[in-house]
Amino acid sequence: MQENDKAVLIYSTFPTKEAAEEAGGRLVDQALAACVNIWPGMTSIYLWQGERHRDSEAVMVIKTRAGLADAAIAEAKRHHPYTNPAFLVLPVESGAPDFLRWIGEQTQRPAGQR
Repeated sequence: MQENDKAVLIYSTFPTKEAAEEAGGRLVDQALAACVNIWPGMTSIYLWQGERHRDSEAVMVIKTRAGLADAAIAEAKRHHPYTNPAFLVLPVESGAPDFLRWIGEQTQRPAGQR
């Protein structure tokens, strides 16, 4: 398997479940992700521009291939409401072969086909 074909997970946060669903739907529709998982109701505590913040957010995990990670991030970021959204690409060391194959198949489709 080539390096670009290996599965990766992209971790991101959004201000609302709806914003994450909108971005995730676009990624799946464009075959940039095989699947996205969204967890609403996370609490984030962080420093931004010198001030401490505590906000509710939704987490989105994007399942894709390494070769599509940059394009998936660019697409999700294009409509993201944050100035500096979190996007972290996490390598997948191993997994169920059938599931990893499915990720590859779903992200090989021509854009727009389901």
